[in-house]
Amino acid sequence: MPLYEHVFIARQDLSNTQAEGLIEHFGTVLSDNGGKLVDFEYWGVKTMAYRINKNRKGHYAYLRSDAPATAVQEMERLMRLHEDVMRVLTIKVDEHEELPSAQMQKRDEREDRRPRR
Repeated sequence: MPLYEHVFIARQDLSNTQAEGLIEHFGTVLSDNGGKLVDFEYWGVKTMAYRINKNRKGHYAYLRSDAPATAVQEMERLMRLHEDVMRVLTIKVDEHEELPSAQMQKRDEREDRRPRR
């Protein structure tokens, strides 16, 4: 099955447990349609570059999935209809990286950065 990475932004007025509940909800949507949620990361509340629906901040979540295209389409459809989800991004990848995402790594652990001048 194809591999996908999803990032979504939820409204800022949700609690952390409600935002993590959204991750579990969309994971069950994938599993009900023949896919599986490989891994997920909750990135927390972050400030956005511009306002979305009158919000300056949002709960960011990152999902890795192994699912058929129909399951991903259904999950995206439900995300777009959900009133707490503001933005969704899905990318098809060749393979999942085993390390935590760059967002979750500490600044000192990032290896591919150039030294400052």
